[in-house]
Amino acid sequence: MAGSFPRRALISVSDKAGLAELAKGLNELGFQIVSTGGTRAFLQQQGANVIDIAEYTGFPEIMDGRVKTLHPKVHGAILGRPDVAHHAEAIAAHGIIPFELIVVNLYPFEATIAKPGCTIEDAIENIDIGGPSMVRSAAKNHEYVGIVTCPSQYTRVLSELKTAGKLSHDFRRELAAAAFAKTASYDRAIADYMAGITGKLIPEEKPDDVTINEKNFPRVLHLDFERRMPLRYGENPHQAAAFYVEPNADKATLAAAEKLHGKELSYNNLLDLDAAMAIVREYNQPAAVVIKHNNPCGCAIADSLAVAFEKAYAGDPVSAFGGIFAFNREVDMATAEQLCAPDRFVEAIIAPGFSSDAFQALITRPKWKNNVRLLRCSAFNDSRGESLEYRRVAGGLLVQSRDDQADPEADWKIVTNRQPTDAELRDLRFAWSVCKHVKSNAIVFAKDGAITGTGAGQMSRLDSAQIAAQKSGDRCQGGVVASDAFFPFRDGIDQAAKAGILAAIQPGGSRNDPEVIAAANEHGMTMIFTGRRHFKH
Repeated sequence: MAGSFPRRALISVSDKAGLAELAKGLNELGFQIVSTGGTRAFLQQQGANVIDIAEYTGFPEIMDGRVKTLHPKVHGAILGRPDVAHHAEAIAAHGIIPFELIVVNLYPFEATIAKPGCTIEDAIENIDIGGPSMVRSAAKNHEYVGIVTCPSQYTRVLSELKTAGKLSHDFRRELAAAAFAKTASYDRAIADYMAGITGKLIPEEKPDDVTINEKNFPRVLHLDFERRMPLRYGENPHQAAAFYVEPNADKATLAAAEKLHGKELSYNNLLDLDAAMAIVREYNQPAAVVIKHNNPCGCAIADSLAVAFEKAYAGDPVSAFGGIFAFNREVDMATAEQLCAPDRFVEAIIAPGFSSDAFQALITRPKWKNNVRLLRCSAFNDSRGESLEYRRVAGGLLVQSRDDQADPEADWKIVTNRQPTDAELRDLRFAWSVCKHVKSNAIVFAKDGAITGTGAGQMSRLDSAQIAAQKSGDRCQGGVVASDAFFPFRDGIDQAAKAGILAAIQPGGSRNDPEVIAAANEHGMTMIFTGRRHFKH
């Protein structure tokens, strides 16, 4: 800046990560630091040289700290342009000392509203006013002021100040762009929350027969995702792609997974890893799944992870080659031994963790050791909060709640003459929980806690049943079938019975239910109606 002012930085942050190092570096470079309330107290404890903002403005913080930076000597010091004559006159007349650097991050509004039991009063109190005002002022005047809004920027800021003596014009503009993005995101989160608590989100002309949770579907939808990484390409090499994550993403999701080994992840890898994770999270027992093209070609539960994996892999060994694998337990050495078998090829594995010997085996022994992606999600089995699914269509966006709620078994009805055995009931539960993750029309054959065959994504439910039977061979004798939607005709039941299936589970609700029930009775099958459909398009 022009003139002979001391170098000054204003620091007011909620997130104290890296702050002590930044303040120390600024003091060493000759900066006077002006700060507020909790930030000032923290920096003083760290031994930094700090000036209380009230000492600079001559006006105390009031109203429980709600008013502390909203002062002409603060915003004049941020917005002033000392090389403009009348600005310089105002600066001199009012004893303003321009700030060279503003370091601000905002009250944690989104983290606050994400907490269980957050009240409206808590949320409102965590709406930052002074912070966004300073950020926007500094970003507007970035020709003269550097605006720092994230601890990840601290290292580069200090580096440029040490090597060049000041922040470059291009870097200040980059920081300003990030600052405006930050305040836009912050304001969107507040606007969405406020819209949600008004209960006036959906137009009055909505159809009477549509029930909508209005809080979850604002009339205007704002999405704010941060790019995690560019991808080599999309579904195909000629398509560009990137992976974005939502702010404060749930810890039990792919967004929180850490890649421990292997080459970079692809667009299709991420889709399959997400699908794999969703399936094995269904189970309390050790579970394993093999995913190909977003569908499970094998899935099983057992008393040990190694046995679960062997049963899952046996579901369709041909399709399992080059698959994506997920486990709901730490991968142990016994399971790694099975994964490393010479006839097996693995693209990626996601799990809550890997034992040290299992990890070493997977990255040293198989032929594909250098390329296999190993991902750890420590919170793999934790519960997830409510969330929405988004799908683009040309010119718009479809939004729905996730199909991740447990089905109430109290609503299930046995509609056939024969009751299921305990073993059949266990397999029916298992097959039903897998089936909702299979592309429609979905048919799953299972026995002894393992898939024996899957029919997915067919235009005809009968075709899906025939594919599941073909995949199963003789392994489904005495097993069960799950269908994601009702059997419209008896032919699907006839096909299952021909394959040796003795029990069925489906939503019911077809006008031909009596015909389908009669077919099941003819074959000596037992059948459950769940009353809930699980289409997955």
